[in-house]
Amino acid sequence: MQSVVREASLVVGGRRHLDALGVEPERSAALVGDLSGAMGRIEASEGPVVVLASGDPGFFGIVRLLGERFGREGLRVLPGRSSVALAFARAGLHWDDALVVSAHGREPRRAVNACRAHPKVAVLTQPGFGPAELARELEGWGRSLFVAEGLGGEGERCFRGDAATVARMEWRDPNVVIAVDEDRPGEGKGWISSGSESPGRWALPESEFEHRSGMITKAEVRAAVLARLGPGPGDLVWDVGAGSGSVAIESARLGAAAVAVERDGESCERARRNAARHGVSVRVVEGEAPGALRDLPEPDAVFVGGTGQRFEEIVKHSAVAARRAVVLTLISLERVVPAAEILEGCGMDVETTLLQASRVSGIGSMHRLVPETPVFVVTGRREGVAA
Repeated sequence: MQSVVREASLVVGGRRHLDALGVEPERSAALVGDLSGAMGRIEASEGPVVVLASGDPGFFGIVRLLGERFGREGLRVLPGRSSVALAFARAGLHWDDALVVSAHGREPRRAVNACRAHPKVAVLTQPGFGPAELARELEGWGRSLFVAEGLGGEGERCFRGDAATVARMEWRDPNVVIAVDEDRPGEGKGWISSGSESPGRWALPESEFEHRSGMITKAEVRAAVLARLGPGPGDLVWDVGAGSGSVAIESARLGAAAVAVERDGESCERARRNAARHGVSVRVVEGEAPGALRDLPEPDAVFVGGTGQRFEEIVKHSAVAARRAVVLTLISLERVVPAAEILEGCGMDVETTLLQASRVSGIGSMHRLVPETPVFVVTGRREGVAA
């Protein structure tokens, strides 16, 4: 390795790497800012170029950028141990079932939502969004954190604690944070990394949820609602007027973080039991909307299944908060037009659909169709919103 560096016309890397190897200033370029300066130096070099990077540069590293900019021909990669592999080794954890996300050079909200949804996540942090900032976003979500700071260096430090403790501490870059939901152990030997298998089916029958006197979004309606919410990894979904929590739970089964807001205490306990039954993490907030919505993290999509007397306030608050979509299910025709007007007034494109399903029921040796209550599905969507 040292001979390769000595023979290079240009050596590119972080300042700490260049200083550690004592590379002369005239043949070095630091990876800083948007990297355009270093990329320009590489392009202008007439001899061999060495790029220094931590761990495995093909894992959320600079290999992607170099390949896109200069092509793969002549690109020789000499990987080391990734910081993620080292972090899990220091923590004494297996990580074939872990999700690995990056907040480095990216808006961190999706990485945070992944930690809220998945039981084991490694986060590559960045200056300005390190362990303390991540921990503050995870307070109240029941995650324990393992912070691996300065891995492989003289100042290496590892710490395990809850989110509140990590949020109060000071941390140095670079570091990796592992967030673990201790209440959801792994399912044993898997076959796919990250454990992100398909849920198998969605829009589950009502019998899959504990509910009160049929107060649950029916499976046929739930299918349409989920299609319009579009929940997936990195998303956060609010389920307002959650009742049994079926929409929040199905969103979580599809990989999203989910918050169920419900004013009835017994229904909140029911939603918690349903979430546990399906092995997903749903944060249940007992309180009445719209007040209960004000301190929640920013949602990608909001489902409003119950509104009460403060209907217009709830719809408006949801429409202002949602990054991508708001979906409402309404039975009363008098509320459909006002709901659409509120969503349009908040800059959303609106679609309204009447859903009416019938199920086959037996009567002796004969069968008949039993209609379900018709439901209006009102959807507001912001097109072209970046994730």
